[in-house]
Amino acid sequence: MRFALFKNEASDPSHIEVTYGDEVYKVMIKRRPAARRVTLRVSSATGEVAMTLPEKVSILSAKRFAQSHGGWISTRVHRLPEIIAFKPDAIIPLRGIPHRIIRRTTPQMPTGIFESVDNERVIVVSGDAEHTPRRVKELLRREAQRDLEAAVVKYTEELGVKARKVALRDTRSRWGSCSSQGGLSFSWRLIMAPSYVLDYLAAHEVAHLLEMNHSQRFWKIVYQICPHTDEAEKWLKKNGASLHRYG
Repeated sequence: MRFALFKNEASDPSHIEVTYGDEVYKVMIKRRPAARRVTLRVSSATGEVAMTLPEKVSILSAKRFAQSHGGWISTRVHRLPEIIAFKPDAIIPLRGIPHRIIRRTTPQMPTGIFESVDNERVIVVSGDAEHTPRRVKELLRREAQRDLEAAVVKYTEELGVKARKVALRDTRSRWGSCSSQGGLSFSWRLIMAPSYVLDYLAAHEVAHLLEMNHSQRFWKIVYQICPHTDEAEKWLKKNGASLHRYG
């Protein structure tokens, strides 16, 4: 949603509050001198409401605009998917397959991925309930590291290149990146997507070791080594943001 320009104000707060009905929404303020219009957006990944302001738009005017669009903000916030915490009995995807988190009080029982007697896929963690979220996240990161390293080795060997390292992040703007020094970085959340999606991201970033761009030559390399590129891109476009609702 875009709006017209207003006049400048010297200092900005980190956020403003918008009241709509019985609810109060925190709207983050981001000043962008190069921006030409005020922009309001609600992140589908984090639920954050943010307002981008050009240099000559006053905070007072921004407050009035945001408040006048409280209904717009409310509608989009309520359309966001429910956040699912890593807690006992929650169901989360692992390699695209639903798994139920189960907590066992037996300390010696290892955290792991199992198939229960009724054929339900489960993630079992032991110890105190307060440690469950951390242990589930650690397990997911370990699985992501293992899968991504294996995929990177496969594609670097196929292309005859070398990756300096494979690191995990929790980025929201991109699923993977390749540095000019040959370091590859990925979102650990890819382990929750179907395996072919993680595999595609590995192929994509490895291809950047040869072409640090998105030219036709780059995409030719990607399609050559990863035939399911289109399928993975389609899945990410439709479902990628939903991975940020977990944890």
